[in-house]
Amino acid sequence: ALTEERRKDLVKMAKNAGEESKVGVRNSRHKALGHIKNAVKEGLAEDEGKRVENELQDLVNSYVEKIDKIVAKKEEEIMTV
Repeated sequence: ALTEERRKDLVKMAKNAGEESKVGVRNSRHKALGHIKNAVKEGLAEDEGKRVENELQDLVNSYVEKIDKIVAKKEEEIMTV
């Protein structure tokens, strides 16, 4: 059986892992935005660049939401006695 303190430590670890995952997603977004901006400089239509940026942001938002749900579920599992 896990003690209350150990459960809280595990929850903290899960939250940290979730945060690291979100940072990874954001870093990937940042890198992709750089590629999009370069493509626009090299002749990609401005509105096409904006469309791709919006698609990218929607994708990032969905992954961040999934990460949050996974962490919340794991937290609930850990804290359930």
